[in-house]
Amino acid sequence: MLDRLRKSVLSSIQFGAFPYNFKNEEDAYRKSSIVIMGVPFDGTATYQSGTKFGPNAMLNASVNLEPYDEELGEIYKVGIYTIGTINIEEIHTEPKEVIDAVYFASREVVKDGKFLVTLGGEHSISQGVIKAYKEKYKKLSVLQLDAHLDLIGQFGGTRFSHASVSRRVVEDLKCKVTSFGVRVVSREECEFVKKNKTSVSVFYAREIHNNDDWHDEAIETLEDFVYITLDVDGLDPSIMPATGTPVPGGLGWYRTIDFLRKVYRVRKVVGFDVVELKPNPGDESPNFLAANLVYKNIGFYKKYTSLSKR
Repeated sequence: MLDRLRKSVLSSIQFGAFPYNFKNEEDAYRKSSIVIMGVPFDGTATYQSGTKFGPNAMLNASVNLEPYDEELGEIYKVGIYTIGTINIEEIHTEPKEVIDAVYFASREVVKDGKFLVTLGGEHSISQGVIKAYKEKYKKLSVLQLDAHLDLIGQFGGTRFSHASVSRRVVEDLKCKVTSFGVRVVSREECEFVKKNKTSVSVFYAREIHNNDDWHDEAIETLEDFVYITLDVDGLDPSIMPATGTPVPGGLGWYRTIDFLRKVYRVRKVVGFDVVELKPNPGDESPNFLAANLVYKNIGFYKKYTSLSKR
């Protein structure tokens, strides 16, 4: 299994600096519930590029994480194995081919019963992972943190743009999508939402940024099995300036974490990604925030929806 995956990925540093005692890579993969994979792609970026550097920025920052979390304890004991970053050097100008490569690699990990954590890279990559999970979980819904709806039919000459990822998930993969933190929409997207109320639910930042009243309503829109995609531009630029479109009025750390905790508690989260981190040279705080976001989500998975509880 690991040999097949190794053919499609490049080596990277491991996520975190945790005190494991694995014999070798095969042993680490077998005993780890969590597999982390990076996708260094920003081929459809239309404003600020640079998200292809996001995976390594998160991995580099992660070695400075405290292994112990005051809420969740020693999260790393769930077993976290970093497979590396997908090798897209020869196809980086072809978004559909990149997404297919993400799908094929993700499918192998999902088949092995692992909880896959994907580090982006731009948001378009999420559809490859979601496709792999949809094959295993027929009633799968997607929870999306994002400043945007990402429901444009096509953008920049491709149906596989970062601005179209949720449209592909709804139309092609037949998954329900619930978005929160949204504050930028187009007329086309608003019309799509109106016509697809049973498939798309939206919780706008202006209505949820200072209260928790929406949590139960949002969770009710989700199927039993949930994939979470976390576009960091859903967070406010005051804490996350390192993204291609830093839109004002986003969510804060605690509001976001408190909601995600509830989702893990009452739904079966099967995987997640963190995307659209565009590292800003000289400012490590956004990279460290993203690494913490990854670790916290792994902690929620370990406590509430780990493989042993299914």
